[in-house]
Amino acid sequence: MDSKRLILATLLSALVLIGFDYFFPQAPAHQPSQQVTQTAASQSASASATGAGLAVAPRDSASAAPTDTTDGPDTRIAINAPSVQGSINLRGARLDDLVLKQYRETVKPDSPDVRVLSPVDTKRADFVDFGWRAATSDVPLALPNARTLWKASGTLLDVDHPLTLSWDNGQGLTFEVALGVDKDYMFTVTQRVHNATGQSVALYPYYRVNRGYTPEETGGMLVHEGPIAVIDDRLNEGSYKSVRNDGVPPENVAWSHQGTGGWAGITDKYWLMAIVPDQTASVVGTYAWQAAQGQYQVGFTATAPVQVGVGQSASTQAHVFAGAKEVRLLEQYEHDLHIPMFWKAVDFGWLSFLTRPVFFVLDWLNSHLGSFGMALLTFTVIVKVAFLPLTIKQMRMTWKTSRLKPQVDLIRARHKDDPVAMQQQIMMLYRKEKVSLFGGFLPLFIQAPVFWCLYKDLYVTIEMRHAPFVGWVKDLSAQDPTNIFNLFGLIPFEPTHILPVLTLGAWPILYGASMFIMQKISASSTSIDPAQQKVMMFIPLLFTFFMAHQPVGLVIYYCWSNVLTAIQQIIIMGRLKAADAKPQLVAKK
Repeated sequence: MDSKRLILATLLSALVLIGFDYFFPQAPAHQPSQQVTQTAASQSASASATGAGLAVAPRDSASAAPTDTTDGPDTRIAINAPSVQGSINLRGARLDDLVLKQYRETVKPDSPDVRVLSPVDTKRADFVDFGWRAATSDVPLALPNARTLWKASGTLLDVDHPLTLSWDNGQGLTFEVALGVDKDYMFTVTQRVHNATGQSVALYPYYRVNRGYTPEETGGMLVHEGPIAVIDDRLNEGSYKSVRNDGVPPENVAWSHQGTGGWAGITDKYWLMAIVPDQTASVVGTYAWQAAQGQYQVGFTATAPVQVGVGQSASTQAHVFAGAKEVRLLEQYEHDLHIPMFWKAVDFGWLSFLTRPVFFVLDWLNSHLGSFGMALLTFTVIVKVAFLPLTIKQMRMTWKTSRLKPQVDLIRARHKDDPVAMQQQIMMLYRKEKVSLFGGFLPLFIQAPVFWCLYKDLYVTIEMRHAPFVGWVKDLSAQDPTNIFNLFGLIPFEPTHILPVLTLGAWPILYGASMFIMQKISASSTSIDPAQQKVMMFIPLLFTFFMAHQPVGLVIYYCWSNVLTAIQQIIIMGRLKAADAKPQLVAKK
């Protein structure tokens, strides 16, 4: 490649990198959610409207509400399981207060636990509700709603102590909700109806998750955030904008799909709220927007009503996931509860057939080495060994090309007025010497998917969130926290507050230095004209500033990869030079 083409390629690379940063922005620090107390403020009057349907069953035709549905202070029952802690609101029987014991908002020791559920009257409301709707309006029925005050069978919900909530509508129907929780993030919700009226009753059960705000989507095009569903083994990923804009009155349903089983919810980068209905039940999954309450609703309603005969009881069951998207845990739930494609809650992307195996290799290495940082270093060695034959081939082609440069220059001078003849003569020379023009690029193209897999895994998997390494690196999934523009913290000010681009950590600088050294070694082994050398000097600087905004785990991987590549070049090129320097034996005729 001549100097003009090299300069053009460098400029195009710079444009690609700028576009990469634009479409895949880095996530800002997660803002802690508003905390709630065990006895929260009373629910707002408008919250009762959240009992509105998801357009898959007729609305309730309620009669005068019983006396225990009047507004009043919340009464809460504590939740205390190995992985979660919070409370259940007996006003409306809502799961609306839950924090994760094993995850903090930031890497600081005093950082609060991550909150995944919050009451409706908080700034970042996330909650789960469930209930029944009447199948017909012929007979008015009082059904539980957001104002209903339930009675609890105990004072605590944990792994060993399930809880039952009950409510009598005063018309002969008694409603129960049996709640259980496992050691991780899965709740079991069983709704029952006991019919002591004089006639049969038909009711539609529903389950849904609710979000009362529009979050800042931090992942750009790299990770899906928002409504998500799998029904009949088909994945649907909705956006907040489409749910708001595509709703069809009167229920403002933006998307619906009928099928058997599946799951649906609202996903964030690392967290998930999801409803998992009975996997044998025929249901309709929906995304809806309730503009009056400013709430997104995702959930399921049965396609056929539950018939409760006179003196009989009926029940329906679902599971509620509210927690961290741990890859192996999701796969365990998928296996144990037969949840289809539950692993897709983690956005491994279109190349999941590559990104998932790379994650499992890193996770396996981490389990044996005790550090994702060491896992990255070891994985780099594995990649280098795997691609060693291609690397040797690439360097042989580079060496041959360098040795042929004097002859190529002679051909260029001889045919400078005839470009076609020049190219033909050069190609004939390369074919004669068995030099492939594309052989040197093949390892780069093949290793590109590895770069993508590492980037994706570092960005979307919670296992690498807050994963520490040596020294100042406390989170491999975040960019290097140091900054040369404040002398690595010696000057007490934050340069990015003045200009966001003023960030350059220690590891990106080490990466740029390793890239510079690697290029020096390459230049000493090949013949590069002065114009190309100037461009090559610019490339490490360009990539140094680009990598300053990437996860530090990726920077460490590439820095270590450059060191190994430089060692490989020294050894392989040394052997090629030694072999070339040996006198060649000529066979006697």
